[in-house]
Amino acid sequence: MSRSSGYSPLPFQLVFLMWALFYIQFNFGVDLAFLGIKPRTLEGLPGIFFAPMIHGSLQHILGNTAPVLFLGSALYFFYGRIGNTVFFRCYFITNLLVWLLSPRASYHIGASGLVYGLSAFMILFGVLRKELVPLLLSIFVFLLYGGAFFYGVLPIDPRVSWESHLFSALVGVVSAITLRKKKRVM
Repeated sequence: MSRSSGYSPLPFQLVFLMWALFYIQFNFGVDLAFLGIKPRTLEGLPGIFFAPMIHGSLQHILGNTAPVLFLGSALYFFYGRIGNTVFFRCYFITNLLVWLLSPRASYHIGASGLVYGLSAFMILFGVLRKELVPLLLSIFVFLLYGGAFFYGVLPIDPRVSWESHLFSALVGVVSAITLRKKKRVM
């Protein structure tokens, strides 16, 4: 299988939905935060599906757009055979963990949790595989996101869902460990 067949429109579709909902929210004055994850509540359950698509400000959505596109595209380009597994784990399992375990009763929104999961997966997967291309990708992702990565999992800013960052990073790590022995990942 060639690498070019590892393309998936999923990261682009997600970013399109993020921006479409952002447009609706800010141009029509509709507050979509209710589509976020509100832990252990029935009204917070839809957030397991929708929270990564909802953003609170232009800075918030801009901060998530490029990483989702880059990391999502790199995931499918380099790891096409396991791309869906990793993407959906980082998306849904993270959100489920936030819903189940977050101590805060506020709504959690944004795609940064997904970014942390994909980053953690790519950084660790390359190290565990001990192959040139995955290792180079690991180094590159670490250089791009490694510095902010560690601060984002700490409860420093009450407006930031560090729980999404932490749980997604853990999901990315577990995914890298459980998928590391797959014979064909490209």
